[in-house]
Amino acid sequence: MKKIGILTSGGDAPGMNAAIRAVVRSGISAGLEVYGVFNGYEGLVNDNIRKLDRGDVSDIIIQGGTILGSARLEEFKLVEVREKAVANLAKHGIEGLVVIGGDGSYRGALALTEMGINCIGIPGTIDNDIDSTDYTIGFDTALNTVIENVDKLRDTSSSHHRCSVVEVMGNRCGDLAIYAGITTGAEVIVTKETGYDEAEVLERLNYFEQVKGKRHAILIISEKITDVHLLAQKISQHTGFSGRATILGHIQRGGSPTARDRILATQFGDKAVQALMSGEGGRCVGIVSEKVMTIDITEALRTPKKSRKPLFELHDRLV
Repeated sequence: MKKIGILTSGGDAPGMNAAIRAVVRSGISAGLEVYGVFNGYEGLVNDNIRKLDRGDVSDIIIQGGTILGSARLEEFKLVEVREKAVANLAKHGIEGLVVIGGDGSYRGALALTEMGINCIGIPGTIDNDIDSTDYTIGFDTALNTVIENVDKLRDTSSSHHRCSVVEVMGNRCGDLAIYAGITTGAEVIVTKETGYDEAEVLERLNYFEQVKGKRHAILIISEKITDVHLLAQKISQHTGFSGRATILGHIQRGGSPTARDRILATQFGDKAVQALMSGEGGRCVGIVSEKVMTIDITEALRTPKKSRKPLFELHDRLV
């Protein structure tokens, strides 16, 4: 193998640039030419591909987002669309591809591998919803962004006998909510794993206010579970707290990556290059019990969702 490519796909995540840097520099150190594919799978189809050198990735380790850009391309599911991508890779002589993204990006990487282009996936998603790895690139940075904002909300909540309802990202995975809830001392955490019972939430808040004498409360909830503004209104109506809703939204995606994400991304990028040079394809990088490894993408996509029950039990013992 003499030439490899790299792309970022799906939602951006802090640390993607650190992974790009690692792939480029590790590849060049191994004697490979490394090509950047701009705007994800769309760039593959449109031949938006160019060679990268060491200087192209200077200083990007500290930057959030992705210098390669990202885009979603539903049409990549079609064989005829992927055939265009394969033809473009062949035109540049690219024999292997590193794909940074979530499970949808993994499926694209697997499909390309089946068409003769060895691909290695790197988990880059702030939700931490790739269950074959303990942590994904971007999760730690996003978590620290949530913590910083919730800490500030608690300051103002305590001044106004208020319950702040904070909606965080994590459509299919509640890790941001549960980790943030524990580290900020939130009174209530709601995710798909806990389920949502409005009456129980209101009853619990009344307990904190009337029995425990709390003057303020924080409720952290994963996105797409309920209308948080309506929930805040009901908190005002049915508890002693004044409810206020805050949706953190895409602010969670931005910012300079934490040291943890920079190290993780660097390890993942280097491991991906090693895997391609060893002839691996259709596999993804992950970290399990602090060991960086690769596993089959099909197996990764079938990995059962990690239970966070011990974390929820820990939270309940401490509030």
